Amino acid sequence: MRIENGDIGLNVTVEGSADAPPVVLLHGIVGYSGTWDWIVPELASRYRVIRLDFRAHGDSDRAPGAYRMDDYLSDAVAVCTQVAGSPAAVIGHSLGGATAAALAQTRPELVRGVLLEDAPLFDMQQMPGSASEADALLAGFALMRQTIPQLQSAGMSVEGLVGMLGMMPGPSGVTLGSVLLDDGMRTMAAGMLACDVAVLDPILDHSIGAVFDPRRSIAVPLTAVAADPAMPDAVTRPEDLDQLRAVNPHADTYTITGAGHLIHDSRNGRARFTEIVTGFLARLDSTHNS
Repeated sequence: MRIENGDIGLNVTVEGSADAPPVVLLHGIVGYSGTWDWIVPELASRYRVIRLDFRAHGDSDRAPGAYRMDDYLSDAVAVCTQVAGSPAAVIGHSLGGATAAALAQTRPELVRGVLLEDAPLFDMQQMPGSASEADALLAGFALMRQTIPQLQSAGMSVEGLVGMLGMMPGPSGVTLGSVLLDDGMRTMAAGMLACDVAVLDPILDHSIGAVFDPRRSIAVPLTAVAADPAMPDAVTRPEDLDQLRAVNPHADTYTITGAGHLIHDSRNGRARFTEIVTGFLARLDSTHNS
């Protein structure tokens, strides 16, 4: 289905009973809603599963010049107000996690709980950690900024890009094909080919802005899932989890050993991530029904 956020059309996919509790799924940068295909069968029998393509991702409209955090937050507000119909459990990866955290802080009436998957729980205008870590993160985004337009203009197919990506070394040095599940490889490729790569510009020039304040509490139930800090592409750092717990004593936090940033698409991360998601939703249901 399509919804409108101002003059921007957003693509939303809905599965499950119309009267079931809503679960909103938010993807990461240069991804799209298909990254959650694998979990829909797990959830749709009990929940109304709502998946959003952020602006300039997947089948949503492009919005040149409007790729800051407050813009993505407005997309999340639009899907919650226009589609969810009642407070939703919101699960977000990376950019989607930061957006979910901001949504819970700024519009808590729309949210009954949030789960943040390796989200940047820091000021996104400043890269975290040491200079070398910051350089590595920015170098990865810069490479994507350069290569994605070339792939798109060449008419690269999803299958062809899957083959290329599968042979490429990932951040840990081994090939992406050996780290990621096959469906994760496919949705990564499809997301790259569908996005407006200009979404990376506000990250590269540090203008993306901030709508989540890690020093402020989140009133709703909160779960944060971090990648293994030993992995070069991990985004949520141990100190971010410490800060989160300090201001949110009710928060549940998990670190998944052996999993990099793409936790739910990785061979080492998906099974444990699924357990955490189902436990998070069960706790929300128990609280609601008690």
